[in-house]
Amino acid sequence: MPSSNIPDESIDLQIADVLRAVAWPANKDALVDTARAAGASNEVLTMLDGLPEQDYADIAAVTRLIGSNYGPGLSV
Repeated sequence: MPSSNIPDESIDLQIADVLRAVAWPANKDALVDTARAAGASNEVLTMLDGLPEQDYADIAAVTRLIGSNYGPGLSV
């Protein structure tokens, strides 16, 4: 993942940056590992760790779940 200011970004931007860096398809552990490596906030790590254990085909598959669990407004 290219260096960025992920810890200083809003939650939505952190998630968007992390999801763009993931090699798809990916499982929950890969999402959390990518976020941790990028320096994402504990809130983002908790959100991703709360996803169901499954393989996700693409960014849209994750954002649908995050949006339904944490409210509208997340856009990638």
